[in-house]
Amino acid sequence: MSAQSLDVVGVGNAIVDVLAEADDAFLAAHSIPKGGMILIDEANAREIYDAMAPGVEISGGSAANSMACVASLGGQAGFIGKVRNDALGDIFRHDLKALGVIFDTPPLTSGFATARCLINVTPDAQRSMTTYIGAASQVAPADVDEALVRRAAFTFFEGYLFEQPVAREAFVKACLAAKAAGKRAALTLSHEGCVERQHDAFIDFIGAHVDVLLANHHEAEALFGSGDFAVIAEEARKLCPLTAVTRSEKGSILIPRDGDIVELEAVAPERLVDTTGAGDAYAAGLLFGLARGFDLARSGALGSLAAAEIISHYGARPQKNLAALARDAGLL
Repeated sequence: MSAQSLDVVGVGNAIVDVLAEADDAFLAAHSIPKGGMILIDEANAREIYDAMAPGVEISGGSAANSMACVASLGGQAGFIGKVRNDALGDIFRHDLKALGVIFDTPPLTSGFATARCLINVTPDAQRSMTTYIGAASQVAPADVDEALVRRAAFTFFEGYLFEQPVAREAFVKACLAAKAAGKRAALTLSHEGCVERQHDAFIDFIGAHVDVLLANHHEAEALFGSGDFAVIAEEARKLCPLTAVTRSEKGSILIPRDGDIVELEAVAPERLVDTTGAGDAYAAGLLFGLARGFDLARSGALGSLAAAEIISHYGARPQKNLAALARDAGLL
């Protein structure tokens, strides 16, 4: 790649995860369902945040996590997402830039605060989450840096953000800029709930703009209306040039429009701790490999390796250098 080129630019929700210890009484006092996730408004977010025990603040968000993994693989990454010019927004921007990820989207100066996911962890290791989307939902066409998009082999879109109509307009603008420069677009479906709510819009967007589609098996079933893999493969080939379906411990399957299906085994983690972010890491490895011109099997293996590192610890960003792990595995 040239000095001015990038592997992947991610477009997604800019969220800061705030983790702290709590007990069941705290959850009850703030009407937080144990082990679940609910969306809350800004006032409720401030109330819970102020009452939480001392904890740690870690930048998150699906596409941003993927860009952190691309950087850990030794790739060049950028990110487009929205924060407020507040303390949590500063943390998010600092964390990404410290990893070498380009993030120059102008922040909001009024209105919505930076998005945060407040994660209260009880002694039984249950993670109870309350999420305020806030500024993250405000990505608009004006935030799309077309010059940045043109530099990237892939522009990668997060399905969670697709649900925001103004963000969807930004997605289309970025796709058109990428295609005009001869580059490719990738999309992760994020969650089967997103697919169910936006099914027809997803089908239209993927068919018109997406070169690489990423989904877990639940999301693929929701999109293609079948749990039969033969049906999924047939429909995937009609819809998109390449579809990657992850299947947790069963590995993943790469379905090209032309050519043979590639089946990949999962990489066993040192220990299974927390599956949060596994799909984000897989996407990073796959897209990094494809951006560097690797074949499907090698690219998918990088995705599997990255996912295995992520699920071996708490948190959705790598704690070990992924490039070093990939070299040890003979993948780089």
